[in-house]
Amino acid sequence: MIWNHGKAILEAILLASPEPLSLRRIAEVIGLDEKDARILVDDLRKEYAQPGRGIDLKEIAGGFVFTTRPEYAEYVEKLLQPRAKGLSHAALETLAIIAYRQPVTKAEIEGVRGVKADHTVDTLLDRKLIKEVGRKEAPGRPVLFGTTKDFLQYFGLSELSALPPLSVDTTDAGLILRQQRESVVGEEPATGEAEESEAS
Repeated sequence: MIWNHGKAILEAILLASPEPLSLRRIAEVIGLDEKDARILVDDLRKEYAQPGRGIDLKEIAGGFVFTTRPEYAEYVEKLLQPRAKGLSHAALETLAIIAYRQPVTKAEIEGVRGVKADHTVDTLLDRKLIKEVGRKEAPGRPVLFGTTKDFLQYFGLSELSALPPLSVDTTDAGLILRQQRESVVGEEPATGEAEESEAS
């Protein structure tokens, strides 16, 4: 196979794929062994790493995908903003607890946040950012939750180890709520504030 032709095929399948393509899948589709597929991917990544390009080729969630460059984020956001559905503060907070403490039960999430998490957990399940990963060996055998590949894609992470280090101890129940309250000196949270933060 002519090398430039192989890179053109790689570009085409990466653009056509709805999810990151693993090295194995790339090799299967193009008809190469994984070693040559890796060389092809690395070669194409070097091309897109050149200055003046609007997109980049990154390894995310166990596969390769084209992404827009951070320096053009404001223009991409302007394009997608009317259609984008972001996550609420409550959802992001819950997702962070799950990401760093997984596998974790709903009761453990609520113990950290200090509020009910039913609605937020359902939202994250609907968005496929978390999933049920088993049941805890405890009374009632509660469901354990963990993050998904969609979570890695959403935050542009190659793997869970790429999560930034924690600056707080999430094992301390109610820590997040206490930090929120202490962030504004002398200001008491309004009645029902915790319950309202649950809406997502």
